[in-house]
Amino acid sequence: MAPWATAARTAAAATGALAATGAGLIAWGALVEARNFTVRTERLPILPPGGRPFRILHLSDIHLMPSQRDKLAWLSSLAAVKPDLVVNTGDNIGSAASVSPLLEALGPLLDVPGVFVPGSNDYYAPQPANPLRYLAGPSRQDPRRSELPWQELFGAFESRGWLNLSNQGFSHVLQDIRLDFAGTDDPHLERDEWPGFPGASSAPARNLRIGVTHAPYRRVLDTMAQDGADVLFAGHTHGGQICVPFYGALVTNCDLPRWQASGLTSWTAGGRTVPLEVSAGIGASPMAPVRFACRPEAVVLDVVAPA
Repeated sequence: MAPWATAARTAAAATGALAATGAGLIAWGALVEARNFTVRTERLPILPPGGRPFRILHLSDIHLMPSQRDKLAWLSSLAAVKPDLVVNTGDNIGSAASVSPLLEALGPLLDVPGVFVPGSNDYYAPQPANPLRYLAGPSRQDPRRSELPWQELFGAFESRGWLNLSNQGFSHVLQDIRLDFAGTDDPHLERDEWPGFPGASSAPARNLRIGVTHAPYRRVLDTMAQDGADVLFAGHTHGGQICVPFYGALVTNCDLPRWQASGLTSWTAGGRTVPLEVSAGIGASPMAPVRFACRPEAVVLDVVAPA
């Protein structure tokens, strides 16, 4: 056989092997890892003196499709962690038909005190897109996307007592601590308007200020921290969604540093450093339902006294 023919056969074999490997990784990411749900548990040492410890369940980026029975069953199991507070940081649904099964799956969690903010995929249905575009920087919003029944979703949350923090602030007494919440509409859609924390002029000795947003853009985190937040909650990043082992997230889909794509870290602004909790999320867009080295998660945070 001529040398050029041998080289061509070798190249073809290598290309085929790479294609097979890529297909295998995509299949693993879609069929295995994207369904390998986990609960991450953290200690959050910000309890005011004399306060009783309590538990927060952080939910984010569910991106529910009605056909995702394994995800629905797992969501239904989360009531077993027995939270005292639920923080939902948006992107709950993936279709107009997702609202009813989502509410059914959340079930008893809707009877727990809760707060929520919207993400872009609560407002708009996903559209086909080149998945490689995600690696090129923050995604752009297509104005032609069809609207989802966000009024129905938000109204259902509010009817069960969850507080809508979309550019609003509220206070809620939990056990013997006053929680002052403030949040924004989705910064990724540039709808964020910081409302400030409620009750700032008459804060009791036992209070916590909790800032909540969907997309953790620096401008929003800076404002929350400078305004006196004791802890910040966000989602949106999917933890990078496609991560490289021993390297981490490739992107965050916003201007948050890659190393903070998920987990409990900290944020410094205006001379203050506060805990930052970013969830890797429970789902992904149905147009790109793949995860790699980044398991879908809910987060349990036990609020305790500082050591």
